[in-house]
Amino acid sequence: MRVRDMLMGLVLVAVPLASYFLVFGPQNSRISAARGEIRHKQEMLDKLRQETARNADLIRANQEIADLIKKTEARLPDGKEVDAIVRQISELAVQAGLSAPAMESGKPVAAAMYMEQPIKVTTAGDFRGFYEFLLELERLPRITRLPDLNLERVTEPDGNIKAQFTLSIYFTDARTN
Repeated sequence: MRVRDMLMGLVLVAVPLASYFLVFGPQNSRISAARGEIRHKQEMLDKLRQETARNADLIRANQEIADLIKKTEARLPDGKEVDAIVRQISELAVQAGLSAPAMESGKPVAAAMYMEQPIKVTTAGDFRGFYEFLLELERLPRITRLPDLNLERVTEPDGNIKAQFTLSIYFTDARTN
């Protein structure tokens, strides 16, 4: 009976050992590999979520930029409206107490996707009136700039100036749109 008991004891020990090496060991390896793959896929999913959130931010930023471009373009007259703006500027000068400005149009210059119409303007009057004229010019809804300005003091009457400047008006050219 001893041999039989020993054999039975050996079988009782061999079955769990064989089960571990033949079933549970490989199964544990597969489970560990699956967990590693799940962890990797979870990290990738987190990165994709971050990128998706960033893409939504970029889409929103692009829309805001497009809206700003539309607003800026709305401030640009077309080539036909430049004459009306020139008349408006002349009226602003007279309303500010300056002499009717002498204007000489230059050749339109391409400025990026738009055109720039330089106009040489000469006017005279009180400095305060000229300052008011510049403030009103700045309030115009159209995009303009003064790339150069020359003020000269006139001796009679005191406080009067002669102003020579180039006024640039930005506009859209119907041929380029």
